[in-house]
Amino acid sequence: MQLLSTSTPICCCFLSTKPPQPPALTLLPRPSPRLASASGTGSAARRLGLGPAPPPYVASAMRRRGRRRVAPSPGAAAGGREAAAPGSQEKRAGTDLKTLATRFWKVAAPYWWSEDKTQARLRLAVVFALTLGTTGISVGFNFLGRDFYNALADKDQEKFTQQLLYYLGAFAGGIPFFVLRDYAKETLSLRWRSWMTSYYMKRYFNNRTFYKIQSQSIIDNPDQRINDDLSAFTGTALAFSLTLLNAAVDLISFSNILYGIYPPLFVVLVVYSLGGTAISVFLGKNLVNLNFMQEKKEADFRYGLVRVRENAESIAFYGGEENELQLLLDRFRRAFDNLSELLIASRNLEFFTNGYRYLIQILPAAVVAPMYFSGKIEFGVINQSVSAFNHILSDFSLIVFQFQSISAFSAVIDRLGEFDDLLDGNESSLSSQSDSVDGINIIFKSSRSSVSSNGSLTQSDPCMVLEIRNLTLITPRSGNILITDLTLELKDKDHLLVMGPSGSGKTSLLRALAGLWTSGNGDIIYHVRGSMQLQKSNVSSDEPSDMKLEGEEVLQNSKQRRDNGIFFVPQRPYMVLGTLRQQLLYPTWSEDVHHSPNNDAESTDPLPFLSEVSTSDGVGAKLEMPSTAELIRVLEAVKLGYILPRFNGLDCMHDWASVLSLGEQQRLAFARLLLAKPTLVLLDESTSALDETNEAHLYSQIEAAGITYISIGHRKTLHKFHNKALYILKSESTVSGLRNWELKPTSQISVEESSPFSS
Repeated sequence: MQLLSTSTPICCCFLSTKPPQPPALTLLPRPSPRLASASGTGSAARRLGLGPAPPPYVASAMRRRGRRRVAPSPGAAAGGREAAAPGSQEKRAGTDLKTLATRFWKVAAPYWWSEDKTQARLRLAVVFALTLGTTGISVGFNFLGRDFYNALADKDQEKFTQQLLYYLGAFAGGIPFFVLRDYAKETLSLRWRSWMTSYYMKRYFNNRTFYKIQSQSIIDNPDQRINDDLSAFTGTALAFSLTLLNAAVDLISFSNILYGIYPPLFVVLVVYSLGGTAISVFLGKNLVNLNFMQEKKEADFRYGLVRVRENAESIAFYGGEENELQLLLDRFRRAFDNLSELLIASRNLEFFTNGYRYLIQILPAAVVAPMYFSGKIEFGVINQSVSAFNHILSDFSLIVFQFQSISAFSAVIDRLGEFDDLLDGNESSLSSQSDSVDGINIIFKSSRSSVSSNGSLTQSDPCMVLEIRNLTLITPRSGNILITDLTLELKDKDHLLVMGPSGSGKTSLLRALAGLWTSGNGDIIYHVRGSMQLQKSNVSSDEPSDMKLEGEEVLQNSKQRRDNGIFFVPQRPYMVLGTLRQQLLYPTWSEDVHHSPNNDAESTDPLPFLSEVSTSDGVGAKLEMPSTAELIRVLEAVKLGYILPRFNGLDCMHDWASVLSLGEQQRLAFARLLLAKPTLVLLDESTSALDETNEAHLYSQIEAAGITYISIGHRKTLHKFHNKALYILKSESTVSGLRNWELKPTSQISVEESSPFSS
């Protein structure tokens, strides 16, 4: 401990020219050793009654927030566009105090009533008990200091030696309480953060919320809110709660001491602190919004850097270095401009708060000095009054001393509250974007029987795979009609090719089939192989239906498609973070790969909530996980066997999106498809990076596996792999009219025919 090294000399602590500083409410997830040493030492010195501690090291706001930018945006990793969310405007309206308080409670409360509530409350009680203990120790030091200085003033060497020994003994006994209090607080904060991270991540992935946030640009930087803001919230909320508790106990303990010494000094203190609080609030009223915008602007700058890293090759091919440099510098300038305003506001506040701190160095001594000169009090009482005055003033002046920290914390509460409202579906911006139409119904029918919309059982054609009935598809935000009144049937081995000009809605049709787009109306009916009875699901509601047959399990929307044999292969396949084996098993067996086989270890996991990775319940029987031999065989089937020696087998770790070409990634996606053995697969230009020979080989593989497929593509060579073709014309209308599609057998379409529509 460097407890004494940062304190002023004991004999003249009350005359120090350095202002007192209460414990800082830092927003850093974990301070550096230098910061931890300085702030911890100053806090302990002040609480032990050794007089004012020097101000802690103050890092610049840019450096403080820059260290917290550690997580790239999900949109960057997925190649999506940046969210232009409500917070993206240059200025924003301030959030009122009532809303902040409501959001704070909404974000903070769930943990204390969660499955971890016993541990949480027990640890919190320990922290509170240690905090009360440290306050009691501080009161004891206050009286020790009085007697110590009395002995010094009386030149009583024997009593001075005795008090010095008492001081050293109190140090030895008191310091462990301060250390254990801080350790208990930090471990509780870490556990709270771990639970909240799990809690928010599950809600973020539930019902494809992450996709809606990105595709509809609802809020900015959800990754920053989960990683940075949750860390700042738990640490600061706990520190601030303990500061308030400590202040309340301090106020009661030291008010009696100060009032007993000289009542007018107590009145001076109250007036001084209330006036300082009012002035601080007035001078710092813009800090909350400036901190909020600084969080966003720096996250935007970091997002731009991540985009360059993820798209380095494309930028290099285009020679777009100068353009990217200018875009990044523009983003940095916006962060710089906002930070300049923040620093000016902080500077103005610091003019006042520094003067406020320095003035109190002489104020209590000046008030009680006449009593000392008249012989009414001893010299040690002056030290006692200064110590008590500083304690109580720090308690009364929390807003003055911590205004910048409180402002930054308010911005964190605002961002997390906004995110929490969105995850609950209560955010006004989300509800305003909700569809005004009935929604597209997705129904799963068993090959034996099914549940219709009125709850009755119906029989299903065993050869039927997919039915689309009167489907009208519109864009979610602009309301433009893409497809009008589409009706078709797809039976086993009916392979459908979807064609049309760019922007006509081909990929949007696949989004609707996958349940990602719900704006429009009509029915999409999947015929599931097997005997399971499934409920109707209206995907526009984002809630699983309560309807189910006795003895059967209700399906969750997020897993219906995959669990019932519907597979999707995009043009640019998603490469997961993991080994080559995990690439092949994704997504069908990803939970099995990450699930720990040691049940005993799971039962003793100190953080069990971090092991619960599933966001919905599984249904039905799952395919057995492929063996290593099967994985190697399927790699050879898609002509990727050569990558095994190249990467030293299946269990090597690489950035697969970078080390594999797009063509290799597309073949890897087909390997996943062959392993999963779905009933129906949706292919969105999934062979666009392949030559015709490899394309023909892959289509022959999935056809030989008995998989029905729907393909989107522009190549005329695709005709021979399909027996039906759906042509869609581009429509910009917002009013339903004539259908803009035509369905034909591919045998009736010549290779040269550019459009089946008659002129």
